[in-house]
Amino acid sequence: MSLLGIDVGTTGCKVIAFNDHGRPIARAAAEYQLEFPRPGWIELDPNVVWQRLAKSIRAVAARTRRDPIKAIAISAQGEAFLPVDRKGDPLSNSIVTFDSRASRNVEWWERRMGRMKIFRTTGMPLSAMGTLPKLQWLLKNKKSARSAKYFLCYHDFVVMKLGLQPVIDYSLAARTMMFDVRSLAWSDPILAALRVDREQLAQPVASGSVIGRISSAAAQKLGLPRDAVVVAGGHDQPCAALGAGAMRSGEAAYSVGTVECITPVFDHPVSSALMMRNNLCSYPHVVPGKFVSLAFNFTGGSLLKWYRDTFGGTYDSLVQASAKKPTKLLVLPHFTMTGTPLMEVRSKGVIAGLQLSTSKGEVTRSLLEGVTYEMRHNVELLERSGIAVKRFRAVGGGSKSRIWMQIKADIMNRPIEVMEVTEAGCLGAAMLAGVATRTYGSVDEATRTAVRSARVYEPNSRSSRYYAERYELYSRLYPSLAPLLHVM
Repeated sequence: MSLLGIDVGTTGCKVIAFNDHGRPIARAAAEYQLEFPRPGWIELDPNVVWQRLAKSIRAVAARTRRDPIKAIAISAQGEAFLPVDRKGDPLSNSIVTFDSRASRNVEWWERRMGRMKIFRTTGMPLSAMGTLPKLQWLLKNKKSARSAKYFLCYHDFVVMKLGLQPVIDYSLAARTMMFDVRSLAWSDPILAALRVDREQLAQPVASGSVIGRISSAAAQKLGLPRDAVVVAGGHDQPCAALGAGAMRSGEAAYSVGTVECITPVFDHPVSSALMMRNNLCSYPHVVPGKFVSLAFNFTGGSLLKWYRDTFGGTYDSLVQASAKKPTKLLVLPHFTMTGTPLMEVRSKGVIAGLQLSTSKGEVTRSLLEGVTYEMRHNVELLERSGIAVKRFRAVGGGSKSRIWMQIKADIMNRPIEVMEVTEAGCLGAAMLAGVATRTYGSVDEATRTAVRSARVYEPNSRSSRYYAERYELYSRLYPSLAPLLHVM
């Protein structure tokens, strides 16, 4: 019997079946396009998402008939939500994380409840990213939303498509900014102010809880066994952290992709003013009793993609031809909205220190360094808040680059352990499915059995000392240039 991990992302989905040892035995993936109906509006058509996902599930199911799928769990993007009718059919497109139409609603919530109260309740710094202000906007401006039976995130939406009542796990519920992370229930004061009933939201449960068996109709449509068990998964970043084996305090998953994201693990919720000011969240891990935060930079691998598309070459050729030694250049990787801690839309990207003698290889390496300097800044802020990060477990496409991983180890001055399975969100979801159906006796056993390291990059002491000096200069770059960058 195999375990199915489903990952529903912002621009694509992945479906992977794993055997009991965490090795992929069949996989499929599909992409879908974001829609931009107005400036600042970003949406997904949930019908297209489900069509592409269903096709991927059918493809994997057809290749696992000798090892039938025993259980299914879902890893899903956060914040994105959609109104549905009683059958689970969408009433409109879903509004995704980076849609900014609800910016004015943030001020309303600040006046109504206060930033610190919302942060201490939900673990989410108040911002237009959250589902809360977006849902408030939708209820005011879309007549169809006011007749919705449910307002669902993509995890709950897929659960309904599998023929079950909508269920959401604690980690994904927290991303809505409507969930009390201490009582592990929807926040009555927030829902009352929003004028939404608990019954209009999915039922919150712990990750790894059995939701039920897939319906006969869904099983037939998707080619899945009729007795396949559906299990609560989680938000994609904590699922990826579990799939990378990051489940103890001091450990952090480091997702190296289009967006860079560090997910540190800790033992108790942290709700300090320092965390709130730096837009660092604190919410339940998919591992029972643990919490996570997210530090992220939107200009991750997308910066190298821009460089490749603009100046030519391939990823491999560019990175292989990059300078072999640390550079003197400093790159401020604010080529789009900055991410944590600033969440600043007015900043711009900078390459500082260029001379006529500067080589293309130095510029390439400096881009890899600049993104990592920005993430080091986030890690320092986490540590000032009491969240230690002693070791990274790297996943994602960028983790396959030996040059970039060594740069990260040197700048962070910490070991970077690259995991064998880079699609960690799918693996983490499959592990939760396995624990729920007793393939594994516990999350610890699942990690020992299914998670494997491919390589460990230790920091080079000489390079780390040099990078520490350059980082001090990097720390002064944005404060010095911000007044100019904000008006350019």
